[in-house]
Amino acid sequence: MRKDSLQVKMRPVKISGLSTYVPPKLLTNADLERMVETSDEWILQRTGIRERHIVDAGMATSDLAEPAARGAMEEAGVTPADIGFIVVGTTTPDTIFPSTACVLQSKLGLHHAWGFDLGAACSGFLYSLTVGWHMVAAGRVEHALVVGADVMSSIIDYTDRATCVLFGDGAGAAVLSAAEPGEPAFIDYLHEIDGTLGSALCMPAGGSRRPASHETVDLGLHYVKQEGPTVFKFAVKKSQEMTFRLLERNGLTGEDIDLFVSHQANRRIIEATAERLGMNPSKVVINLDKYGNTTAGTIPLALADARLDGRIKKGDLVLLASVGAGFTAGAMLLRWSL
Repeated sequence: MRKDSLQVKMRPVKISGLSTYVPPKLLTNADLERMVETSDEWILQRTGIRERHIVDAGMATSDLAEPAARGAMEEAGVTPADIGFIVVGTTTPDTIFPSTACVLQSKLGLHHAWGFDLGAACSGFLYSLTVGWHMVAAGRVEHALVVGADVMSSIIDYTDRATCVLFGDGAGAAVLSAAEPGEPAFIDYLHEIDGTLGSALCMPAGGSRRPASHETVDLGLHYVKQEGPTVFKFAVKKSQEMTFRLLERNGLTGEDIDLFVSHQANRRIIEATAERLGMNPSKVVINLDKYGNTTAGTIPLALADARLDGRIKKGDLVLLASVGAGFTAGAMLLRWSL
């Protein structure tokens, strides 16, 4: 094999289609007041959340991902035969195996696509975007389907007021395609993980270390457990650090950004990051009041709402950011292409 045969010329890549889906059922703060010792005022003050969408019993992550994916493919103008790769960022797969990517591939008839699930919790969509971007950039596929979807209600203890007020269910999908020279495209990303704090936000049982048993179920170890203050401090610090570093290495400041879309976990985290970057609040998307924390679904849902509100146009410089369990963290720069 020639030495230069391994060199790949990277192509510019754009988002060619975006769509989202949330289940119609709502769980409001007033509903939660009747379930646990909390109040609408307490939830709003600490998180900014008013309501969240929750699936009906028996509805799985692929059931949310499917309509989102179909909508993204329709906007991109691609058929199932055009998709060569699929990656699903999720913390709540339909089953441990087969992967939700396999389930979704079958539902959509993507017979020429291969792919997998990606586990990065709240950074799932951002990390999946990066993988799909590089698959298309390397010329391995012409179109990639990137999904961020979670049914968080399936792993939430609705007697635990520290976590049950935070999460909702939802999905978003994007089709990535090669961009023509000069077209708006992905620019740069910066990701990292810190496993030393993993126990601060986790689901203790259900994996190989502590398989499901009567004991783990009785102790509620198959539900999300969170050390709120630890998670909050890390998220504020890392969101600010990652976005600042990414902008700095691209010779940019917060004033250059047309739209900032952060993972929607807590209003105070988003606002603190935007303030650190010197961004005008009008350029910051906050929609967690309507959805809560949908984990891998938050960034595509926020992008979709920004489009609906006319806050983003083709060519705009967009900054994405996320922090999730693991801990995972990431930031991405792109020129909006839709």
